[in-house]
Amino acid sequence: MTFAEEAERYRHELRVHCYRMLGSYDDAEDMVQETFLRAWRRRDDFEGRSSLRAWLYRIATNACIDDVRRKQRVLPYQLEPASFPATALPPREDVPWLQPFPDVLLDRADEPDAVVIRRETIELAFLIAIQHLPPRQRAVLIFRDVLGWPASETASVMELTVAAVNSALQRARPVLGEHLPSHRSEWSATPSADEHDLLQKYVAAWDAGDPAALAALMHEDVRITMPPYPFWFEGRAAAERVLAANLDPAGNAYRGTWRFLPTAINRQPALAAYLRGPGETVYSPFSVDVFRVETNLIAEMTAFEITEFSRLGLPGHYFASA
Repeated sequence: MTFAEEAERYRHELRVHCYRMLGSYDDAEDMVQETFLRAWRRRDDFEGRSSLRAWLYRIATNACIDDVRRKQRVLPYQLEPASFPATALPPREDVPWLQPFPDVLLDRADEPDAVVIRRETIELAFLIAIQHLPPRQRAVLIFRDVLGWPASETASVMELTVAAVNSALQRARPVLGEHLPSHRSEWSATPSADEHDLLQKYVAAWDAGDPAALAALMHEDVRITMPPYPFWFEGRAAAERVLAANLDPAGNAYRGTWRFLPTAINRQPALAAYLRGPGETVYSPFSVDVFRVETNLIAEMTAFEITEFSRLGLPGHYFASA
């Protein structure tokens, strides 16, 4: 097996690692390419004193640390207070928004021995929480608490002492805890049956044009964000107002009719939203709505404006009847 072929075996797990570090699928792809480029240039320096996997992780981590110093991925609620603007604000293309990671790309059929990527280490809430950590603390926490590497191996990859690794982890854990939701979903490799049932009720209420029924499926303090738009909403009453404006054909927020297909993003239940505008004959990709569910109610909805549904393993158009 050539050096390139052996390194290629680790592409997927390195991409997930870089995604956790950076909060961006696109940047993670770039960092993996950068990792392989650096590894190829320095392949003669690899003397087998560690495994090739550990060596590639060291290169990838250093590349991510260099990158993460330049930008921190965010969601709208980190920028502005909750608001209900009279007119929709334009999207912010200058903001480094957190990006989702489709489950279809997390689950690799060609890697039957791959470790299952646990939900609590890839969900959006976790990705946002670790963005609050300095780069090296973030890397240490990922190696120790996510990948389960021992302190000695983490120290070797990070080029730190074991004492420095333990110290960084002790500082990182409380910060992470401060920024995680107080109640998180029970662990599951994929969205649960209860979560699927909740989304079915959501779609049925949407199809019925019933904003009150939609709001009833949400927690009192539900949060709704729509990156790349900078405004966001908090609370069931605000959510009902937003939904009513989108469902009312006479309202200024009305865009047309919608159809939804269930999917999964970052191990969370999600709906791929297709829109058919007035006068159009097909439903076209519009967004992916990712749900965080607590005690069988929607605690948070993040609507990512995504139209490249092929990457999600979803059809490019929806030809449903009106």
